[in-house]
Amino acid sequence: MDFKVVELEREPIEFDLELAPGAIDFGQEAEQIGPMASAGRVEVLHEHRGPKDIVADIRLKGRFAGNFQVPCARCVEPVEIPLAAEFDLIFRPAGADSEAPERSITAPETEIGYYQKDSLSLEDVLREQVLLSLPVRTLCKPDCKGLCPRCGENRNIQACSCEEGPSDPRWQALSGLRSRIESEK
Repeated sequence: MDFKVVELEREPIEFDLELAPGAIDFGQEAEQIGPMASAGRVEVLHEHRGPKDIVADIRLKGRFAGNFQVPCARCVEPVEIPLAAEFDLIFRPAGADSEAPERSITAPETEIGYYQKDSLSLEDVLREQVLLSLPVRTLCKPDCKGLCPRCGENRNIQACSCEEGPSDPRWQALSGLRSRIESEK
């Protein structure tokens, strides 16, 4: 769904929709499971930079909720995660700030995004918001054993028969540290 500045100039647009799985490509980071609900309001804010210099910013305020699958950080098995978030975003036309003199930006200005060709895609905004809402690291269970670094076997399902390889010689200096600490107790 694209929001065009020309349409938003007439009146703000309210949206309330469900996106089917596959409507948005989240790449390898996540996969949508079931419908994702999204609702909100889009409007144009006029930024007056001079007597004849008016920039049409788009404000998108909304929320989303849905279920997603992400790979476990250790064994890459899919882990289901429910996500829900609210957002209040400002988008400026691409190139609107390109001729500004070099200066430091304020904290609120770091939150400004840019739109292309006089329209903003809701799907692009939702993709970004979902990916930002994902946890940094997801485990299928707290004691996940992960994959064997030699054969790739999932150690949660079956123990592999790989031998422990030689340790990295850079760690050799720490090899007896645990036993020395425990003997001093």
